[in-house]
Amino acid sequence: MQTKPTTRTGVRINKYLADNGLASRREGDELIVAKKVFINGKPAKLGDMVQPTDNVEVKNRTAVPYQYFLYNKPRGVVTVNAVRTTKMKEKEIKDLVRIPNGVVPVGRLDKESEGLLLLTNDRRVPKRLLEPQFDHEKEYEVTVDKPITQTFLNALSRGVQLEEFRTKPAQVKWITNTSFRITLTEGKHHQVRRMCDKFGYSVRQLVRVRLLSFKIDHVPANILQPLTPKQKESLLEQLGLK
Repeated sequence: MQTKPTTRTGVRINKYLADNGLASRREGDELIVAKKVFINGKPAKLGDMVQPTDNVEVKNRTAVPYQYFLYNKPRGVVTVNAVRTTKMKEKEIKDLVRIPNGVVPVGRLDKESEGLLLLTNDRRVPKRLLEPQFDHEKEYEVTVDKPITQTFLNALSRGVQLEEFRTKPAQVKWITNTSFRITLTEGKHHQVRRMCDKFGYSVRQLVRVRLLSFKIDHVPANILQPLTPKQKESLLEQLGLK
């Protein structure tokens, strides 16, 4: 396939391949070593820079357009079933909405949680969105089983020592006598539930209400909603992929 760069300045050939949906950076390097990548008709070398006027060709490889969707997951649905058996009949997202081939959820919400998820076939996104060093925000509305105290909220905001790690500091805001909002920049397994359990609170409802700048108010429940061009541009800017 022949394609022209979409960037205005030069980029490394493996990044160019990843940005255009042709291969991950590692796969791109393998294609280059195998002499299947050409820049202006000449075999590319590792580390080559692609300029806006260059023509890039990858033998026997077709670009797959990146697709991005928001999904408001209902309670009682698993994000993905790791193992499917006759005894495991839990519904997962793909049982409720039609998901294009190659598009997968980025991260998970457990079965009893609900709210915003991002789905995409852009393999650059999971690391940027999920790895805690990038400090991308995920906001949750939490309802617990008994009245909350300011001491409890302050402890959550400072970080909580769990069995194998200490959570990062978080933004916490009181809503009602039994509910609050918490903004995390990490997403460990059952993290919010475990943080609350540490102080004797059981979570009754957990809703992810914001992911980066995207809010649940604008995403109808149980509909796979494509990002608009403006939203896509915003997503890539927030993830540092533009």
